[in-house]
Amino acid sequence: MDDNATDQISAAQRALGGALRELRRRAGLTQKELGARAQASDTYLSQVETGLRDIRWSTVTRLLLALDVSLAGLAAEVERQEESIK
Repeated sequence: MDDNATDQISAAQRALGGALRELRRRAGLTQKELGARAQASDTYLSQVETGLRDIRWSTVTRLLLALDVSLAGLAAEVERQEESIK
């Protein structure tokens, strides 16, 4: 994998993490509270939100259910995050 592809993957991870952070904040939840609802540790959520860890689809699904957010809602927030990263 070349450096450009690696950079694109890192940017995508940061955008997804930022989107999840924003959705969590809008829901008025701490990382610990969301983690309890979605069966994920607050440390893991912190790393995902900052783009340091990759996330499994099953975890994304649990987070969306815990946040009561649709996949379309997540996608819209990811797009906003991508614009802010550029």
